[in-house]
Amino acid sequence: MLNRRAFLRTALAGTAGVAVGAAGMKEIPHWLGLDRPPVAGGYAAGADVLDAVRHPGVAVRYYVETTEPVVAFTFDDGPAPHWTPMVLDALDAANVPATFFMVGQNLAKNADLVRGRMDRHEIGNHTWAHDDLATLDLNGVTKTLKRTEDEIHQQFGRPVTLLRPPFGHIGGSTMLAADSLGYDVVLWSKAMREKMFAGNPEGQAKDIVDAVRPGSILLAHDEGDDRRLVTIKGLATMFAGLRDRGFRMVTVSDMIATGKKHSTT
Repeated sequence: MLNRRAFLRTALAGTAGVAVGAAGMKEIPHWLGLDRPPVAGGYAAGADVLDAVRHPGVAVRYYVETTEPVVAFTFDDGPAPHWTPMVLDALDAANVPATFFMVGQNLAKNADLVRGRMDRHEIGNHTWAHDDLATLDLNGVTKTLKRTEDEIHQQFGRPVTLLRPPFGHIGGSTMLAADSLGYDVVLWSKAMREKMFAGNPEGQAKDIVDAVRPGSILLAHDEGDDRRLVTIKGLATMFAGLRDRGFRMVTVSDMIATGKKHSTT
């Protein structure tokens, strides 16, 4: 079954000459219904599906509000044989915990890479196949998240409480699924800029160390192409530089707990 985006591409390819000549590109989304978000059950679903709603709201966190000098490193898309062992080695050498948002199918293929190495680290849900959740209905979002959650539980025997949507894309169906599964949604306040600092790990490290503020959530990856190496080679310098500034590295959940404690004092 084609989703709306795929259908649009197909329709445009097959009817572009006729449609554009007859009414222009602006009319095509209207003809296809793309200007009428599917609030009752599609990717923009509202909360009229009341049996799926457990709470009045889902937390979406770009950072954590706290005055404590804490920062959370997060790594997306793994585990993978390319970079995950190198990331874990760097974290182990500096005794730093991190939060890994794992892709379910990658965990199923590469569980041996991380087995026995995740005790200090947190594991979050990053969908089964790096799915763009903003294009899926509630059933589709729930299916990919639950399949990934089951894989994480099978491999590590631990619960999952955090979701990072691939690309940071969120639709209403994502929020409903997160609510039903008991997730907080975690985005980021600062990302590695590997293209800008290609071949310059020290520059990438300085960019991170200088930018971090209490409660920052940092986005990195442990899967991908060679550009990831500029981040991985700079991790030790990041850790040292942040410690020199008085920061502690913690998991996202530990930082959320710190923020909650701060808000009650």
